[in-house]
Amino acid sequence: MTKNCNFITKLRETGLRPTKQRVKICEVLFNREKTFHFTINDLAKKISNELNEKISLATVYNTVHAFQKKGYLKEISINSDKSYFDTNTSSHHHFYDEDTHELIDCDKDDIDSIRVNKNITGKKIYSIEVLIRVASDNQNQN
Repeated sequence: MTKNCNFITKLRETGLRPTKQRVKICEVLFNREKTFHFTINDLAKKISNELNEKISLATVYNTVHAFQKKGYLKEISINSDKSYFDTNTSSHHHFYDEDTHELIDCDKDDIDSIRVNKNITGKKIYSIEVLIRVASDNQNQN
């Protein structure tokens, strides 16, 4: 029951009423040990399949975006019409697999330190996060 209390607190902090559907969304997002990468459509399908719950796409969308604005989720834009969300909000890098459309965390040891030679005047670098796109090398296959 303690986890549901935490979920209710999170929802209230984002300005959302803690409805049954929103608590279920929290369970899927935050009741896990490993980082979770997802699109809004992926999350809606996961809720439907795993919990046998029918939650409108609008409710999932609004809840995810409220959590993202509050800092509980990080948004990673893949292109102009595809974004993933990440339950790991720390500054870190990702691989994006073009074949499977999977977003995968990079370990810190996978990438050497990145040096920025020029910054925007009057601005401080807040974070550096790299998105590395990978795909099968089908051109070399005969």
